[in-house]
Amino acid sequence: MGQQDIYNLLKDHPDEWFTSRDISKGIKTSVCSATVCLKKLRESNEVLYKARGKRVGKRTQYLYKFKK
Repeated sequence: MGQQDIYNLLKDHPDEWFTSRDISKGIKTSVCSATVCLKKLRESNEVLYKARGKRVGKRTQYLYKFKK
């Protein structure tokens, strides 16, 4: 499971925002693997993302969406 699987999941649901946990369940992989792939997609500007405003520990939680 990788970036293409995540991209396809987001593309299939273009109007929905997802957490990395939602995405990991949707493509049946670990949250850690999904987070690494999502970071790469964020850095390459392939997906829309926004901070959820809720911090988990010292980390910011992001929501992800397909970039039309």
